[in-house]
Amino acid sequence: MTNPSPFWSSLQIGSTQLSNRVALAPMTRVSATEDGLVTDKMVSYYEAFARGGFALLITEGIYPDTSYSQGYLHQPGLANDEQARSWARVVDAVHASGSAIFAQLMHAGSQAQGSRFADATVGPSEVAPKGEQLAFYRGEGAYRVPAEITREQMQEVREGFVDAALRAKEAGFDGVEIHGANGYLLDQFLTDYLNLRTDEYGGSAQNRVRFPAEIARAVREAVGPEMTVGIRISQAKVSDHDHRWAGGIDEAEVIFSTLGDTGVDFIHTTEYKAYAPAFGDGSPSLAALAKRYSGLPVIANGNLDDPETAEALLADGTADVIALGKAALGNRDWPERVRHGRPLDELDASLFAPLADVKDWELELLS
Repeated sequence: MTNPSPFWSSLQIGSTQLSNRVALAPMTRVSATEDGLVTDKMVSYYEAFARGGFALLITEGIYPDTSYSQGYLHQPGLANDEQARSWARVVDAVHASGSAIFAQLMHAGSQAQGSRFADATVGPSEVAPKGEQLAFYRGEGAYRVPAEITREQMQEVREGFVDAALRAKEAGFDGVEIHGANGYLLDQFLTDYLNLRTDEYGGSAQNRVRFPAEIARAVREAVGPEMTVGIRISQAKVSDHDHRWAGGIDEAEVIFSTLGDTGVDFIHTTEYKAYAPAFGDGSPSLAALAKRYSGLPVIANGNLDDPETAEALLADGTADVIALGKAALGNRDWPERVRHGRPLDELDASLFAPLADVKDWELELLS
């Protein structure tokens, strides 16, 4: 691959200037302290990707409140000022290496499998997620049947997202990403079989997207224009890899157009293959549909390890930024290697086991 390439052009998303189009995808790493504080390992983890040339880093999912939002033991939080101060070390290290960083705010809902705040879970309806909890993240057995979240609790969730976003702003983050994907609470509202509500938050796609849109709008208004805000959306879930929106493209139009009207700055789509048809042969990808109906910049994630595949998504305008997960773990300097034509290492499965804890990588000075 030779330059010029769309990888290396700059981009403005909201108030954030990116030096290239390659981002680190959010990945659960469960390496915080029991109290949700950032550790030295986590500082080194994020700093390594910044030094490796990723223009944007999106953190692992961070729980925003001390009620029901925590999903995993040793998950980091932004639920109090002490947790926010611990994140400032990560932000400073990333900024010192020339990269931007967004905090991903995540309420686990009924997909929670480890919390120090609650023994029960909440969801849009009393329906358990499919499948089994992830032993990978210290879970065991079937997911619990959640209590149906009340109106009062929904207001607490809104306030939790807003307060955590303001703490992220205070800690120096460039932006926040609201986690509306992968089967967590906001995605549960989007999901027909998990959301059986008969009020204005259930039933039609317009009703099911209402709560995620309210959260997005509230965060956008709270942090002001000097902080970038976006939302991550998927069809598949941690607990259901095969899920697809029953309404197909029509449902995608409702979801993405509604989210686009909230004032957020970007949509981040994640699929098993970012470039694959979202609804069977011949349909556009989820990233392409997000771009078409939201009118916003799109970050695309999903099996974009191969530079030529990732570059094609940028070149044809399907996405504005590509986000790498496993490929980044295998090559924390992926952008620098691709830019200079150096080969990529094969993925090492040990990076993903046994508990997805952050590895003690030796930082390298990159040329």
